[in-house]
Amino acid sequence: MCIRILCSLLVLAAVAGLRADTTRPLGEWDSVTMAPVKTSIYVGSVALTTGEFRREGDTFSTTYEAKVWPWFFWSETGRITITLPPADLERLARGERIEFKGEATSHKNKPRYVTGRADRKNAATGTIKVRIGVDDTELIFNTTYRFNNVVK
Repeated sequence: MCIRILCSLLVLAAVAGLRADTTRPLGEWDSVTMAPVKTSIYVGSVALTTGEFRREGDTFSTTYEAKVWPWFFWSETGRITITLPPADLERLARGERIEFKGEATSHKNKPRYVTGRADRKNAATGTIKVRIGVDDTELIFNTTYRFNNVVK
């Protein structure tokens, strides 16, 4: 009888080990990738591509490239920073929608405001809506994100 109970406990422990969380602790989510995205503007479109967002304290930063078609001379590159404190990361991990703010600066040193929201799909991925203010226009991008620390 004791051997059966002991064997059952060992099997349960082994199965629990197989189902362990494969992500790093929340505080170590330090790299995020956002899928390239495109949005429409009046008689044209804007394609936004970002580098890998790297975490420094409460912010995630990277470079961006915005290609405007057909008005290529409006295209720009720059740097974008999003503020995302640990409390918001914890809420996102629980499956709650989070909202964020940030800023961007173009290669011509023009400031851009950034706002948005993110929804979790699973431990590593989700959807994101980013709004970027460019002069008197607000560009809205809907895409996906991925935390790069998930063990594959």
